[in-house]
Amino acid sequence: MTARELIGAPLGYPARPPEHDVNEIRLAPGQLAVPGLVDLHCHGGYGVDFPSADAAAARTALHRMHAAGTTTVLASLVTAAPADLLSGLEMLSGLAAAGDIAGIHLEGPFLAAARCGAQDPRWLRSPDREFADSLIAAGKGHLRTMTYAPELPGADDLVDLLTTHSVVPSLGHTAASADDAGASLARAAAGLSGQAGRVPTVTHLFNGMDPIHHRAPGAVTAALRAARAGTAVVELIADNTHLDPFVVAAMFELLGAENIVLVTDAMAAAGLADGSYRLGPAAVQVRNGVARLESGSIAGGTASMLDLVRNTVASGVPLESALRSASEVPARVLGRVGQIGSLTAGAAADILLLDADLRPAGVMHRGTWISAA
Repeated sequence: MTARELIGAPLGYPARPPEHDVNEIRLAPGQLAVPGLVDLHCHGGYGVDFPSADAAAARTALHRMHAAGTTTVLASLVTAAPADLLSGLEMLSGLAAAGDIAGIHLEGPFLAAARCGAQDPRWLRSPDREFADSLIAAGKGHLRTMTYAPELPGADDLVDLLTTHSVVPSLGHTAASADDAGASLARAAAGLSGQAGRVPTVTHLFNGMDPIHHRAPGAVTAALRAARAGTAVVELIADNTHLDPFVVAAMFELLGAENIVLVTDAMAAAGLADGSYRLGPAAVQVRNGVARLESGSIAGGTASMLDLVRNTVASGVPLESALRSASEVPARVLGRVGQIGSLTAGAAADILLLDADLRPAGVMHRGTWISAA
């Protein structure tokens, strides 16, 4: 395949030297060309916190993510004060309109306090139509997914509202029973039917949920059944912190790559050293690559999408399956099959060159070779 067969769009990135600007890509021995990776759950990176950043800072972080192989990013906001959520949506909708991000993911505020994790409990609330309408309006058509707890009063109406606006409901941060979670996922799947094969998702499976118990199966079991049936897609943070590698491998074997998306849940520390950072309104300490609140709760991830691919392969999952869950499947969740996440004629010219150790050897973003500099 030649670069000319793919659709490119200028993003203002500096091109690499002219010898790379060719119509045919020649791979060095041991290199592999794969689609640019797609991250559906990302709060920031490289010192930038999307919930509190301005557009210029966000673009700087996005460029470094692109150069590391994640060529499509869905920017995530955490639960915060209503005014902060609305201003964050306003800023990110501008980036989405410019094509810098693929849209917006809202993680909250309609989440369960019992499973809030790193979400600020002060701003959690049950769904209400007026506020949900204002959030959707502030996204200006660029809100793509929203994490919600199905057991909260008003959750059914929220699911209906989201699917009507082509926003994917993502079950998470929940203490729901298996019955309630299963019914909500089925409702969301029905609402999305006919929308380019889209189905509801499950926000970082296992994290922010009650663990499975044989007499209290909970939301995890409902999510597994829905994913196995192909009526939901589960997120896995395969960073060896949020999930044990054995669990990652088991999920691929039980559910199939087509029902899994790898996500980073990255926060500002991703790509940087240990230290003090922020995740929305919360202070976060990163030690040995693990981000935590003062309470000890894990507060997002610090790995890249390519790190997750390598970890997934190291757990025993075939490379083809890991790549599928990091490119093709998230593209389907966004309703953009054939546009991103694949090396096909007519798709965006997002190409990641990997060496034999699955390290980046080159990145083309929208038809232009880019670097982190």
